[in-house]
Amino acid sequence: MRIRAIASGGDGVGALADGRTVFVPRSAPGDLLELVGVTLSKRFARARVGRLVEASPDRTPARCPHYERDDCGSCQVQHLTSAAQREAKGKIVTDALTRIGGLATLPITVEPGDREWEYRAKISLAVKGRNIGYHRVGRPDLVFDLVRCHIARPELSRLWTALRAHRRLLPMDAERVTLRVDRRGGLHAIVRVQGSLVWQGARELGRALSAAGVAAVLWWQPEGGAARAVAGAAEAYPAMVFEQVHPEMGDRVRTAAVDALGDVTGRHVWDLYAGIGETTRALAERGARVTSVEVDRRAVALAEGCGPATGVRRVAGHVETELDSLDPADAVILNPPRTGLGDQVTARLSQRPPDRLVYVSCDPATLARDLSRLAPAYRVAGVRAFDLFPQTAHVETLVEASRR
Repeated sequence: MRIRAIASGGDGVGALADGRTVFVPRSAPGDLLELVGVTLSKRFARARVGRLVEASPDRTPARCPHYERDDCGSCQVQHLTSAAQREAKGKIVTDALTRIGGLATLPITVEPGDREWEYRAKISLAVKGRNIGYHRVGRPDLVFDLVRCHIARPELSRLWTALRAHRRLLPMDAERVTLRVDRRGGLHAIVRVQGSLVWQGARELGRALSAAGVAAVLWWQPEGGAARAVAGAAEAYPAMVFEQVHPEMGDRVRTAAVDALGDVTGRHVWDLYAGIGETTRALAERGARVTSVEVDRRAVALAEGCGPATGVRRVAGHVETELDSLDPADAVILNPPRTGLGDQVTARLSQRPPDRLVYVSCDPATLARDLSRLAPAYRVAGVRAFDLFPQTAHVETLVEASRR
C-alpha cells in the first residue's frame, strides 16, 4: 500500500483494496509498505509498518533511540525531515479549514520554530510498575522506561537524570511525574499519586537532588486534591498553572496575535482564556483597555502580581458564564484549550461581535468548527501556522478575522 498523506494525529494515511482508509503510524507520504497487524473497523482500518518496500524521500533517521526501539508515543513524526513535517502540518491545517470550516483558503505554510530539539519546558511521564516514561504508540497500557527525552530542555534532562537515579524515594502510589522549568528558570517535579498517603521520602529526595547539583521544588498531588510543595522551597512558583511548553515560540505567536489587532490605543480588548496574563500585559503596554477572563484563579493571581494594575480588569471564571457580564469590546483575542470554544461563546461573539477577532488554536479541527459557527458574523482575513512542537504532529494556528 502507498501512503499518500499524514493525518492530524501523525499517522500516515492510505487506502485498502476495498476502499477503506487505513492509518499507519511511523509511515511517510510516498512510502510503499507491506502492512502487519491490520485491524478493521466499519469505515476505516489501522495497521503497522511490516516491510518498507520503497522509502519516501521525506524519511530521515530518528535522533532519539526511544522512538523506534521503544515505540515512543511522545513524538509522532520524528521519522520525517523538518521540511516534510511542516509540509504535513500545513496540509492538516488547510484540510481542516477547507473541509470542516468551509473556507476557501490557500495552502498554509507552517513557519519554523526557533529550535527543533530540546525545546519543551514541560514533560509528563507515566508510572507503570518499575517503568517511568512515555506510553508506547497505540498502547496506553504499556509504558517504557525513559532514559532521555530529546525534545525536553537540557535543564529537564539534568533533573530527570538525577531523579531517575533516586526513583526509590518516589511514593509507592505514584502514577505520574511531571517535570517543568518555569519562566524564572526554576525546576519542578510534580508527583501525582493514586491515594493520599503522605510522601515520606520527599525531603530525602530533595537532598539527593541537591547533592547532584540540581535545585528543584518537589510537589505532591494527592488523588482529587491540589498539589503542594513538599521540598525545595517555602514559597514555590505555582507550577500547576498552565504555561506554554515552548515559551520562545509562544512569545512569537503572542506578538503576532497582538500585531494582528493593529493599533489598540484607547480601545477595549477582551483577552479570553488569558492564562497568566502575558497577552493582557502586551495589550496594556500598547495602550489598550483590557478585560481578561481566566478560569484558573492561581493564574489570575499570578497575573495580578506581575501587573499592570491600571487599565486592566481581570475576571476569574469560565468564559462561557462571564461573557454576558463584560462591557462591549472593540476587539478580542481568543486562546482556548484544545477543545475550542463552547457553543455559548460562539453564539455570544456572533450576536455582539467586536470589530476584530484573533483566534489562536492548538487544534485545527476545533478551530475550523468554531470558524464555521462564527462565519455569519466574521470574515477570515488571514491565517498563519507555527511549528511550536517539532517532531510531533501538533501545530499552532492563528486566524485573523473582521466583522462583516
